[in-house]
Amino acid sequence: MSGQKLCPQCNTPIAPGFKFCGNCGFNIGDAEPAQPKAKTMYFGAFQVPGRARLVLIKGSGQDGTTYYLTGQEHIIGRTEGQIRSEQPDPLLSPRHANFYYEDGNLFVKDENSTNGVFVRIKGSINIEPGDVFMIGRMLFRLDLPSDYNEQVAESDGTYFYFTPHLPAAFLLTRILQGGIDGDVYRAEQDVITLGREGNTKDFPSEPFISGSHARINYSSDGFTLTDMDSRNGTFYRIKDRKMLTHGDFVFMGTQLFRVEIT
Repeated sequence: MSGQKLCPQCNTPIAPGFKFCGNCGFNIGDAEPAQPKAKTMYFGAFQVPGRARLVLIKGSGQDGTTYYLTGQEHIIGRTEGQIRSEQPDPLLSPRHANFYYEDGNLFVKDENSTNGVFVRIKGSINIEPGDVFMIGRMLFRLDLPSDYNEQVAESDGTYFYFTPHLPAAFLLTRILQGGIDGDVYRAEQDVITLGREGNTKDFPSEPFISGSHARINYSSDGFTLTDMDSRNGTFYRIKDRKMLTHGDFVFMGTQLFRVEIT
C-alpha cells in the first residue's frame, strides 16, 4: 500500500495512524514509507521474437556455443563471416554458408562450398541421381547403372577386359576421402537398406550408424530416401538453399547445429 510504514526493528507493516509496532511494540516515530520491491525481469534480451539461433552440438551430444541470428544474414566459414568455428575446421570452406531471412522465414544457402551443407531429413524425401547424402561418417551418391556402362577404347581401338555389370535398378556410390569414388552397391531390386546389421549393405564397424539406418527406394514416381528412425539421423546435401524450421539440424565441415526459432 502506498505510504505504508515499516517497523525499523522487525520490518512489519504499520497501519496508518499507529505509532507503535503491533508486532514488537517499537515506537516507529517517523519510519520511512515502505518502498515497492523491484520486479525481476526475465533475461531474454538476445531472444528476438521471430528470429533464430544456432546451437552447436558437442561431440558428447550436449549443447555448446549458441549463435544468435539477429541480423538479416549470417555467414559461416573458416576465415570469413560472423560465425567462426571455435577450433580451426579444415573441412569448412573460407566462406561456406549463409543463414538469412526471407519473408520472415529462415534459409540456409550453400556458398559454393567444397564439402556442402547437409540438413537432417525428417521421414522421407525425394532424391535424384547425383544427389549426395550422409549416414554416420559415410557419404553416398545415388547413380544410375548407365553411368558405369560406357566402354572407352584405347587409341588403337582395343577395349579393356572388365567385369560386366549385372542389371540394377540403381547404384549407390560411396564417396571416399578426396571426393573420389569408392565401392559401388547395386540395387538388385527396387530398394537398398543401409545399417549395421540385417540390411542390404551392412557397416558393422561404423559406430555412428544404427542397426537399421536408412532406405533408398525406386518406383515409377522416382527415388525416395528414408531415415529409419536412426539415432544420429540421415543428412541430405542441399543443392542451393533450404528453408529451415524449429528443431532442424544442419551439418557442415565437422560442425553440427540445431536450429531454434523463438
